[in-house]
Amino acid sequence: MRLLFVHDDREYLLAPGEEFGTDLGVIEVPEDVAPGDTVETHLGTEFVAREPRGPDLFDHFERTGAPMMPRDIGLVVGHTGASRGDRVLDAGTGTGVLAAYLGRVGCAVTTYERDPDFADVARENMALAGVEPTVEVRTGDLTDDLDSLVADDDGFDLLTLDTEDAPAAVRRAPDLLVSGGFVAVYSPFVEGTRAAHEAAREAGLGEVETFETIQRRMDFGERGSRPSTAGVGHTGYLTFARN
Repeated sequence: MRLLFVHDDREYLLAPGEEFGTDLGVIEVPEDVAPGDTVETHLGTEFVAREPRGPDLFDHFERTGAPMMPRDIGLVVGHTGASRGDRVLDAGTGTGVLAAYLGRVGCAVTTYERDPDFADVARENMALAGVEPTVEVRTGDLTDDLDSLVADDDGFDLLTLDTEDAPAAVRRAPDLLVSGGFVAVYSPFVEGTRAAHEAAREAGLGEVETFETIQRRMDFGERGSRPSTAGVGHTGYLTFARN
């Protein structure tokens, strides 16, 4: 498994035995390196090894588009109670950040990505995150497989959607989910959010709620403390519903 090597604001994700050149010197990673170890470059600069966590993977995954932000993923996990042993059906894999986070908390994830190239990148990212045994990346459109997935007797604990056709899957949620299972739909646009919200109500799902995600960084200075004026902190909209 790769580790994160950190010096001040520099960080590199490297594998045991790997050699990597920087302007601070060449890092030669020992085969037996462990989190907490210090590795010196040939110029004497010390890097500390850390086990990468979710936010680190978010920064180092190869991206195929704008991934879901950690703040949104936190809301998904918090509102649905996603936990070890849950079966998750996901659509719109993209970079795979959400699927990786869910895999790292112990969920068994089946995720669909339409673009074959994006799916290949997502599989590489799952290997980087160390979750490839529990996260299956399928190439294709979830809506094409809904009938076969509905026939699965076990059902899913959580349905997560980040696709334009999310309402079509939401309408089938009562047949896809176990009793008490959740739907979580992410959309960057109000129109898609409203369509998903209405689809959830039409399907007879309960506890239907929609939130806008806004996060503001705090600035602390000599004159006083206030929210940062850099940007509005908006990422998107999340709709939740329960079977």
